[in-house]
Amino acid sequence: MLSQPFYNPHIGEMTFEDVIGSIVEEMERSPKDRFEILIGSDSSTNLDHLDLVSAVVLHRLGKGGRYFWTRHRERRIPSLRQRIWREAWLSFELAQLLLERLADSSTLHFNLEIHVDIGENGRTKEMIDEVVGMIIANGLAVRIKPHAYAASSVADKHT
Repeated sequence: MLSQPFYNPHIGEMTFEDVIGSIVEEMERSPKDRFEILIGSDSSTNLDHLDLVSAVVLHRLGKGGRYFWTRHRERRIPSLRQRIWREAWLSFELAQLLLERLADSSTLHFNLEIHVDIGENGRTKEMIDEVVGMIIANGLAVRIKPHAYAASSVADKHT
């Protein structure tokens, strides 16, 4: 995932380290503000492959935010269940990598959430307990639709 470029609508192509630097810079510039880092993934299928987009949203509460996204392709996944799990796992892996890199900046204060593209309505409702349970069991906060906008709006915008 880290070998793929990230993008920001205002900056263009970035490396993962550039994304980390941008997040740290923004948070250090406004140390009294409250921040959330939201991570979500979405996918779309084509005949022979799966397009996966993961988004990192830096939300400065009450003052807007910015986002970064990355895309990569994989072999097509045959079932919706496997696709949802792949999206959730990508978001989880990205969250772990972000937390590792941001741990060096111990003065930063933020909440981190993983947003998964599942909800009470539709074909994914039977997966809520298992996907949410996996993320919570690993010590991270999670949101589902309609509150999972990092996945269902931001990442979805680029799939």
